[in-house]
Amino acid sequence: MTATPTSREHTAKYAWAAGLMLFAAVMLTLVGLLDIFRGIMAIAQDQVFVTTRNYVFQFDLTGWGWIHLILGVVAVMVSIGLYQAATWARVAGVAIAGLVIIANFLSLPYFPVWSVLMIAMSGFIIWALCVARKEDVAPGSYDTMPRGGR
Repeated sequence: MTATPTSREHTAKYAWAAGLMLFAAVMLTLVGLLDIFRGIMAIAQDQVFVTTRNYVFQFDLTGWGWIHLILGVVAVMVSIGLYQAATWARVAGVAIAGLVIIANFLSLPYFPVWSVLMIAMSGFIIWALCVARKEDVAPGSYDTMPRGGR
């Protein structure tokens, strides 16, 4: 004998899933914008960042700038899909956040504090996108989120 969820439990489940999706969308937007700015800085002014000698994954800082700029633009575009709770955007969001983690790990000697911050933010994005189940998130489910001041 199984208990059927009440409408209140069902609404709470939707609210949590929608909240996590919205969190991931906002965080991915921020990660994308920060990556865009970092890419522009590295492309425009190589002297802004400290270079490391004999680094295994050594690229020209302009090369790193282009990598971060492209990742940032793609991240912002995917985050727009996350605001619509699209399934393709969840998959792409996990993939792009993973690529952001890899790119920031490889560029760690050039921008250490910034890279660690971006790795942590991307980890939270992956977590938020993977925790909410597909059946709990439906398009328009942001409307079911509880609002303050009842």
